[in-house]
Amino acid sequence: MGTNRKGFTVSLLLTMSLLLAACGGNGNTKGTPAGSTGEAGTGAGATPAAEPVKLEFWTIALQPTFNDYFNELITKYEGSHPGVNVEWKDYPYDAISQRLLTSTASGKSPDVVNLNTEFASQLGSKGALLNLNEYLTDDQAKSYFDGIYNSTVLDGKAYALPWYTGTEVLFMNKKLVEKAGLDPASPPQTRDELVEWARQVHEKTGAAGYAQQLVSKLFPIDGIPILNEDKTAAAFNTPEAEAMIAQMRDLMKEGVVLKEDADFSKQIQYFSGEQVAFQLSGPTFINFIKTSAPDVYKNTIAVPLPTGKANLRLSNSMNLVVPQKSKNPEQAVEFAAFITNSENQTAFSKVANTLPSSRASIEDPFFTDSDGSLEAEAKVASSQSLDKATDYMVGVPSAGDINSALARGLQEILMNDADIKETLNKVEKEVNNIISQGS
Repeated sequence: MGTNRKGFTVSLLLTMSLLLAACGGNGNTKGTPAGSTGEAGTGAGATPAAEPVKLEFWTIALQPTFNDYFNELITKYEGSHPGVNVEWKDYPYDAISQRLLTSTASGKSPDVVNLNTEFASQLGSKGALLNLNEYLTDDQAKSYFDGIYNSTVLDGKAYALPWYTGTEVLFMNKKLVEKAGLDPASPPQTRDELVEWARQVHEKTGAAGYAQQLVSKLFPIDGIPILNEDKTAAAFNTPEAEAMIAQMRDLMKEGVVLKEDADFSKQIQYFSGEQVAFQLSGPTFINFIKTSAPDVYKNTIAVPLPTGKANLRLSNSMNLVVPQKSKNPEQAVEFAAFITNSENQTAFSKVANTLPSSRASIEDPFFTDSDGSLEAEAKVASSQSLDKATDYMVGVPSAGDINSALARGLQEILMNDADIKETLNKVEKEVNNIISQGS
């Protein structure tokens, strides 16, 4: 299951330009899927298709692990929708964009496709996806968490239904925290409070607060947009960005935050060696420390991630979209809504150990009860974070290049002591050049 944001191997610019050439109009008229009263995709009251309908459903890296779940789900759907047949196909992460390009260009578009938020937004902004607002009721749209659902709403048009997701939590070394005189039962709620905790840990124990990777998401966490609203120019070169980076530089000089561009493997190493007291990461982090440092694992607790100035938590979601060229748009939206309704999202989370994007799902005891294990604590903490979760994406085909430029700028400033303002000016010019070359 791929929820990461690595770039697709084919050029998104080429993909979208060819998709657009193939799209055109599909003759769709505004409509509401059968049985769409109430929650998304319940299937209640579905009317038989006038003619047999075949829906082609694509996912990313879910076979064979989840064959039983999806085969049962599809059988259930077909049983409540006479005349509709679903063909499920699964592709590797780095092959889905090329497959989508090839099939759409040849006039054989799939009907429901699993995409990450970045790619879904890019295709939606270019007119390659169906505007789901023309098919969904207000109740259906509101059944998902606002921040995650709105991540793929552009100019008032909804281009995706959110599916499974993930958020980071704060892992704390309870032994170091208590040694510093802090109460782990009253954890920090904001990034500023986390900084104060990290400073006290450093003063009392000699360990640093935490390590981090110097990446572009540090900007939106503090409410600093990377691009302007219409995605035509850089927007991060602001006094707020200067202040954020200056604070980070000072914390590194103090030893409160490790002065390193620490990737995930390095962060595991530092936490396992008790060189830091905190780790900001997803629940998969648990598997690594459980193996590398079982004693540290026993002393670790998980709490909701403190928020920055933007008062949000970044999620990493997978979505379902309906390509503009689907020959069966109403049935495709109905099926996508069925997969992502609360009942089915809850069931999938239980077998896949993911988080749902449906509001009603997290009321299930699976997401609220803890047996005291670190795994259960992390699951509950993640679930409690979803009300402030949003998928942040740059939203342009050259997103990878822009993210890399920002990361290099942060490295120059924080690792090599480059001037903050001069470096931001330089990166701003680089980002604007990237955008102009891609337009």
